[in-house]
Amino acid sequence: MIRSLATAAALLLSGLSLSAQTDSLSIAPRDTLTAAPRDSVNFAPLDSLLISFYEALEGEGADEKAQEADFLIGTCRDSLTRQHVAIAIFDHYRDSRLMGDDSVCIQVYDNWFASGIVSFEGELSAMDAEIFVKFNRENQLGCDAPQVTLFKPCGGRRTVPESGRATVLFFYDTHCSKCRIESKLLPEVLAGVDFKLDFVAVYAGTDKTSWAEFRRHFKVSNPKVRLIHLWDPELDSGYQLSYGVYGTPRMYLVEPGGTIIGKKLEVENLRQLLPVAGAIQAKYDEFYK
Repeated sequence: MIRSLATAAALLLSGLSLSAQTDSLSIAPRDTLTAAPRDSVNFAPLDSLLISFYEALEGEGADEKAQEADFLIGTCRDSLTRQHVAIAIFDHYRDSRLMGDDSVCIQVYDNWFASGIVSFEGELSAMDAEIFVKFNRENQLGCDAPQVTLFKPCGGRRTVPESGRATVLFFYDTHCSKCRIESKLLPEVLAGVDFKLDFVAVYAGTDKTSWAEFRRHFKVSNPKVRLIHLWDPELDSGYQLSYGVYGTPRMYLVEPGGTIIGKKLEVENLRQLLPVAGAIQAKYDEFYK
């Protein structure tokens, strides 16, 4: 059904142009549509179909979404429509709140934009897209979590995540209001953990005094949860690129085998996923005991 929807959308609109002057739908020759300025074409009918396309894919996995997106873009017969569809799909999955959708965005970027088949509308848009892809490529769901070596409060080094332990990576800034809210909610969530878990709080700022104040107030009483405070004020570890920390907060959940099973989590998302991590931890411990 989804592939049929993609086919219908592509065939209906790849050869259509909506005149800005008459606001009526008319068949346009391929070379006319390709050469026309993009802002002179009304893509509202296509955008409406794209919304239905996204809705039809909501229950599918990221790979299926990427395949359908590639199919739809590939069936657009003229370059202007193909550009509009590719940019719309890229923007939709880049901005999606659904965990894992950013991998669809990256695949669309690799297959259509990085290859030069489709271009963004300007250098700034192209640069923004490149930055987004660069900061999200290494931390996809189902991929191995990058190991980064950060600094302890005493100055020593520590590499995280540690193999054999489920791990929450929480990247925050003391001046971030959302980070402060989440840091007040997290202890209650962590209090309910009934398996061994590392909670790694990574300070993304450079204010040592502010960091010390945060550590004094952020406490976890659950003995099963090992609280680890780290930072990297000189950014030597590359954690920002490895975990897409171009803003805070950022939170990841890594299972004991080192695979990312949650990313860009809200506190409630973490609460829902922790039992999954606990089940994996139990199987891991049983296998390696």
